[in-house]
Amino acid sequence: MNIEAIYKESGALLSGHFILSSGKHSPNYLQSAKVLEDPKRAELLADALAKIIKEAGIEVETVCAPALGGVIAGYELARALGVRSIFVERKGGAMELRRGFEVAKGEKVLICEDIITTGGSALEAATIIESLGAEVVAFAALANRGFCSRYGIDKEPKLECKLPTTKPLFALEDFEFEIYDPSDCPLCKEGSEAVKPGSRGN
Repeated sequence: MNIEAIYKESGALLSGHFILSSGKHSPNYLQSAKVLEDPKRAELLADALAKIIKEAGIEVETVCAPALGGVIAGYELARALGVRSIFVERKGGAMELRRGFEVAKGEKVLICEDIITTGGSALEAATIIESLGAEVVAFAALANRGFCSRYGIDKEPKLECKLPTTKPLFALEDFEFEIYDPSDCPLCKEGSEAVKPGSRGN
């Protein structure tokens, strides 16, 4: 399966001049909402990700996603794994498990995002889940921005990666793009105006 081609065909791999959630600039952007708007494509990707997780022998009882971006990916992965789906969301700037969702002590939970960049939101979700007594067994995402090392790839994580190295990260593909500080962005120097297409700050 050519994951990059699927992202391009769905208009989810963008080229231009973008402001990332970190505030840095890049000529490329992944918009997974576009790749997930087609239910059949979402099913295809989630099934492929579930297969990797099953083959690794990871026992999962529940998939938990950080809202908003991870909710569809998490739901589809839960369906593919045959387990339940829950999500955490921000209230007053902090992640919380709400809407009547609960986890049991020792429950094996996988944290799922649409895209893992540094893993900050996924780590927040994991911290909440573990504070309630459940066990986070792994992390997963459809796409990995290359800061963190994914399962099956012999590559050291970069300093920016916030995910623990003691738990596997499952993803379908690495997408590594050029990233610039705004003060040293060649696109800005050329007179191009950066846009922010993500879910935060629009």
